[in-house]
Amino acid sequence: MLSAPGPLPPSSARILDLLMPLAFFYGRLDSELPPVDFIDGDRMPEPFRYLLVHQSDMTPRLRGHHGEPPELTVISVERTEDYVMREVILKCAGKPVEYGAIGIHLDGFPPHVKEAIRGGTAPLGAILEEEGIPHTSAPTGYFMLEADAHMASLLGTATGTRLFGRCNVLSHADGTAFADIVEVLPPG
Repeated sequence: MLSAPGPLPPSSARILDLLMPLAFFYGRLDSELPPVDFIDGDRMPEPFRYLLVHQSDMTPRLRGHHGEPPELTVISVERTEDYVMREVILKCAGKPVEYGAIGIHLDGFPPHVKEAIRGGTAPLGAILEEEGIPHTSAPTGYFMLEADAHMASLLGTATGTRLFGRCNVLSHADGTAFADIVEVLPPG
């Protein structure tokens, strides 16, 4: 069941806006989103609170937690000249550590960074960090969801497993948003 996070109006349109990258890929699968309940970040149990409830990129947080840089596996992608939408899994030591659905506007990036993002060989956070690109990270909601068959298979867990995640927006230094992200962590 979809429900709104605390400060947001309980509108299904607003919830779908927050979950748009995820909703896009589920639409491509001709499947409904798994049940999602938005929660206050303070209600999130550890280690998920440490990993998700912060205003920074997930890539360095996952690297610090798992002791190695996450590697990117692209599950599905749509590209235009100025936009990339992809469904990904980040892995450490060959195990999934995050599911991500992300839409990235390429305007405002130098050509070589656009190519790196389009190439899909490294997580966006790693590219931004390596290139020293100033940006902000602003989570817009935290949630629990029940893994459906698609999410469970990607994260190596059972259908119905409770998973935690966040919706996040990345913006350039001038405040222009360039990425909408839904990030979901596997159990344990």
